[in-house]
Amino acid sequence: MFCSPWILGFLLLFAWPFVASLYWSLCRFDLINPPEFVGLENYRRLASEIGTDRGFGRALSNTLYFSLISVPLSVAVGVMLAVALSTKIKGQSVYRTLVFLPSVIPVVAASVLWLWLLDPECGMVNYLISWLGIPGQNWLNQSRSVISPESVGVLTNWFNGQPLKLFGSKDALILMTVWGVGNFVVIYLAALSDIPTALYEAAEIDGASALRKFWHVTIPMLSPVIFFNLVMGLIRSVQTFASIYVLSEGTGEPGGSLMMISLQLFLSAFADFEMGYASAMAWILFVLLLACTSLLFRTSRHWVHYRAAA
Repeated sequence: MFCSPWILGFLLLFAWPFVASLYWSLCRFDLINPPEFVGLENYRRLASEIGTDRGFGRALSNTLYFSLISVPLSVAVGVMLAVALSTKIKGQSVYRTLVFLPSVIPVVAASVLWLWLLDPECGMVNYLISWLGIPGQNWLNQSRSVISPESVGVLTNWFNGQPLKLFGSKDALILMTVWGVGNFVVIYLAALSDIPTALYEAAEIDGASALRKFWHVTIPMLSPVIFFNLVMGLIRSVQTFASIYVLSEGTGEPGGSLMMISLQLFLSAFADFEMGYASAMAWILFVLLLACTSLLFRTSRHWVHYRAAA
């Protein structure tokens, strides 16, 4: 009796939509008329779009670019910030608060803030990078990304004296994601405080430098937490929606560069009323996430080190 509210919520809010979406993925369904069974037609449509610059193919390539760069970068930046913030210095709590603060700001508010920060005319980001001699970037007005074949030509033109317009909208989204890495930092700080000081003392006696202690003591002891954040970061990157919707005004522009799978799925279901196609896309996304997570778990045995029980 006491478990019944949870069981009822599980059945109505999770189990039934889960099964219904599987059935709808095999149907032509516009949310108004009854679902019409069409077999694997939606999956064949998705397969035909993979590798192309339209529909699901474009959304998949954008999502892969975003996830493969933002997740490792967030993990690396989080570890470096945690190590820096674990140093006993004056004002340590203030610095920790400043690093964690972006992760508690509502996503919509943060996205609106970044629209101002990345403004090509008066944005603070362009003002800051100008100190490094880098000209102002188009950010949210350019579809090209920094890691792309076209960027090689841009760099070549820059060496020849032309303006450097390298960073695009996906790079802006990655920058925004790394800015909100504070929740990862908190987990790393907790794990760092749990590393036995005897390990560092033994390494110091053996003549290990600070870099060697970081690589051979800190990283192996943090590897379970890094693995956890990799898995959670991967899932979060694929499910990112609110910031993409705000930055692109729900269109995936410029040039479809912000058309991620989450936004493509939403627009297909509730703008184009193709719920069957959207449900098939959701199941493809589920399978891809399952495969990537399984691959991470399989490889973890080679680089994740768990402390032996006493």
